[in-house]
Amino acid sequence: MDQDEIDLHTIPPDASWGPHTDSAFHGVEFLPENLGEAPNETEMRVNEKYSSLPAEEKGIHIINIRAIEDIGYVQHESTLLNSLSRDPDANCKYGLYFRDGKRKVDYILVYHYKKSSMGRTLTKLIHHNDASARNTKLDHPLPGKGASLDLGESEPQMDYHEDDKRFRREEYESNLTEAGLELERDEDTKIHGVGFVKIHAPWHVLCREAEFLKLKMPTKKVYQINQAHGLLKKINSVIQKITEPIQPKVAEHKPQTMKRLSYPFSREKRHLFDLSDKDSFFDSKTRSTIVYEILKRTTCTKAKYSMGKGEGRKKETALLNKRRKCGKYGITSLLANGVYSAAYPLHDGDYEGDDVDLNDRKLLFEEWASYGVFYKYQPIDLVRKYFGEKIGLYFAWLGVYTQMLIPASIVGIIVFLYGCATVDQNIPSMEMCDQRNNITMCPLCDKTCSYWKMSSACATARASHLFDNPATVFFSVFMALWAATFMEHWKRRQMRLNYRWDLTGFEEEETDKEKLTWKDRFPAYFTNFVGIIFMIGLTFAIVFGVIIYRISTAAALAISSTPSGRSNVRVTVTATAVIINLVVIIILDEVYGCIARWLTQIEVPKTDKNFEERLIFKAFLLKFVNAYTPIFYVAFFKGRFVGRPGDYVYIFHSFRMEECAPGGCLMELCIQLSIIMLGKQLIQNNLFEIGIPKMKKFIRYVKSKRQSSLDHEEHMKKKQRYEVDHNLEPFAGLTPEYMEMIIQFGFVTLFVASFPLAPLFALLNNIIEIRLDAKKFVTELRRPVAVRAKDIGIWYNILRGIGKLAVIINAFVISFTSDFIPRLVYLYMYSENGTMHGFVNHTLSSFNVSDFQEGTAPNDPLELGYEVQICRYKDYREPPWSENKYDISKDFWAVLAARLAFVIVFQNLVMFMSDFVDWIIPDIPKDISQQIHKEKVLMVEVFMKEEQGKVQMLETWKDKEKKKVENWNNHSPRLSRSHSGSLSSCHSYHVDV
Repeated sequence: MDQDEIDLHTIPPDASWGPHTDSAFHGVEFLPENLGEAPNETEMRVNEKYSSLPAEEKGIHIINIRAIEDIGYVQHESTLLNSLSRDPDANCKYGLYFRDGKRKVDYILVYHYKKSSMGRTLTKLIHHNDASARNTKLDHPLPGKGASLDLGESEPQMDYHEDDKRFRREEYESNLTEAGLELERDEDTKIHGVGFVKIHAPWHVLCREAEFLKLKMPTKKVYQINQAHGLLKKINSVIQKITEPIQPKVAEHKPQTMKRLSYPFSREKRHLFDLSDKDSFFDSKTRSTIVYEILKRTTCTKAKYSMGKGEGRKKETALLNKRRKCGKYGITSLLANGVYSAAYPLHDGDYEGDDVDLNDRKLLFEEWASYGVFYKYQPIDLVRKYFGEKIGLYFAWLGVYTQMLIPASIVGIIVFLYGCATVDQNIPSMEMCDQRNNITMCPLCDKTCSYWKMSSACATARASHLFDNPATVFFSVFMALWAATFMEHWKRRQMRLNYRWDLTGFEEEETDKEKLTWKDRFPAYFTNFVGIIFMIGLTFAIVFGVIIYRISTAAALAISSTPSGRSNVRVTVTATAVIINLVVIIILDEVYGCIARWLTQIEVPKTDKNFEERLIFKAFLLKFVNAYTPIFYVAFFKGRFVGRPGDYVYIFHSFRMEECAPGGCLMELCIQLSIIMLGKQLIQNNLFEIGIPKMKKFIRYVKSKRQSSLDHEEHMKKKQRYEVDHNLEPFAGLTPEYMEMIIQFGFVTLFVASFPLAPLFALLNNIIEIRLDAKKFVTELRRPVAVRAKDIGIWYNILRGIGKLAVIINAFVISFTSDFIPRLVYLYMYSENGTMHGFVNHTLSSFNVSDFQEGTAPNDPLELGYEVQICRYKDYREPPWSENKYDISKDFWAVLAARLAFVIVFQNLVMFMSDFVDWIIPDIPKDISQQIHKEKVLMVEVFMKEEQGKVQMLETWKDKEKKKVENWNNHSPRLSRSHSGSLSSCHSYHVDV
């Protein structure tokens, strides 16, 4: 028989079985005592890679059988009572440890297998003595009660695909064992058809990998952190007392006065590190990270596999004797191919219940992931300790962003209240509401629409003043400086975290995955370009469709038989169109996310970091266009290409382009922005994040309950930790979390001139969002693998880009969307008394109704009760009695020149102020810079003392040797010459060392 083959037919049907009990096992153990003919060494080799018990005899397979009645074995009464008195699950803390209760589970691999029709579970704990040899595994279901063990008679039908997966798992797990990891398998679970492989990293593996990964670990050297003195110390003390009620009650959040010096771990310098408690030296986050790195780089190897005789066995052997590999990427490839269904580290334990031991997860749930502590600071250090630096940085950034929204919200509320307080003193809106002016406006559509009074738009004009007032310009400048200050504040906060988390010298090491030429990558790049252009074009087409809907709906409502329908045309059309846009944006966001991932995958980026950055860029580009295209249309295009009465611009020769209200498009822009922003936050960010995970969890619960009802014995068992975590949602990365906040940041900064309350709504959303995300990470998601990171990556560059773009967009919104510039031009160039009286009449042009094109005049010209000769429309054009009637007037060019001048001045002034803020605030706080320098000096001192200690030890040894030589010379002068020569050579040798 070949080395890699297992023939189960060598087991005779009359094999006798003896009891073997142990508290570390879940059931009762049985050993084959008489297997007929003598097996060779390869056939009966013991596989110890899954076991927690030492194999005492070579050639014995230990099989853990759940149902002892299946083979007719009757247990002694004393043995049965002894086994029932112990709870092995409690000994291993319900899955947090191996069966021996000593080795901690650092990682879990999950796979699916097919159970036998008897519904019984065969749990295998197989031992292997030689880690370098190929591992074999007995994996065959035992028959039911009273059945024969002659497997050749009732040979089950084989599933080649499932056996191939099982074979690849065995090879992969064998290589993991060779890498030093310890494994234990468990298929005796409540989850039907799901097996688990528990992984433990022993001490020597942790040390080896920590050195390889250059993990900074705490040394024995402790130093005092520089504290503030004088007045600054008193101020800090007062601030700490004031903020004490809003501080989380965790040890990691308390101010530190002492800090351990950290240094990249080295096995040669283990004496430098604090190894007083080896169990806690590598915490659970670090242990899972180390195991994951081993899983990523471990691959499958060549092997053969056979199950027995017969024609079906020959076909199977021919299929499986091929050379196979798990792929170059280890566990990533195995998960993608379905060999394993999941891989994750375990949570520390339960987070609810009075009898639950205190652990980091429970502490996070109580002090961070609860809505009742929304007013408290986040325990960022504990978040980093449990989830890793990358997730810790995300929540730290989200906390800083939310804090910075507080002053922006206060200023936005002040601007809004200023608009409310001055609305009754606003002369243009008062003129529009004054019915005595008797201004008759031209129809809003052809035929069906009639003439209307400007005073009917009074409410819109008054509402526009709330957001279109002189304070809006100040708020736009303030928000531009706020964005620059926020970025600088975050950089300083990030450096403090890098110092506290020992990331100051950390650099990510990336290795190329694939080396492809530009000819190989050109088809993918071309597909990306065409795909992105198509998606952007699709977004524009949908926005254009919504425009057609607005125009056609407005025309339909204009001929409504009800007066209320005709009077609320603008409100109805705007509200329904915005809701349609919101629904489309939410749907396309999900579609674009999947398309961006697919486009990035076909590019085959060189490194994982490169893959993530390209994915983020594509997803952000598509979602940015999707979210802001309707807003850009209202802000910069609506009402710009309408034409004039008698010469309107038509779409498809049927529909007239939309016009802005007499008060301008700023109010409609505010409505559009507020509904899309609030709708995305409420539906997409909060409802989806709460509802979808709850629904998925409920579906998994129903399925598991339905399956477990088939086996009452399994259903009554308490779930292991890895079973509970398996029912949680897998972690999908931080890209969705960052993306929703970045889009929100755009709403807050890009069009803030039209919606000063945007920071307030963002603040309220983020207060909920922090606790919602925290609860999701602690209770709804499997524990993610901790990833080291020193910054937030490409997201910082995106934020800077949005901040710069916001200056330009707000300049154009103030200049072209609002009436701020036309009011200034009228006030200083055309006003007779230096006031705004007459401004509305100045912005309206006149039209002679006799100049309507044929078929476009109102069907009911006497709807107002009198015959109209001249109607007004908003534009700067020559009157009908002018020689160049209806041409662009010189007032238009004066206003346009003022608008362009304002854009240039505003943009350059605000950019200069932002760069000045960036320059005046240092990126690294002075105290942190001093502490980093102090750490370097202390580390040099530690090594100098170590070298000095070695030299002193050597000198002491040399002195002792000299004394020995002198004593020998005094007692045996005849041997002094020969001994002196040998000792001198010994001295020289040690000095060289």
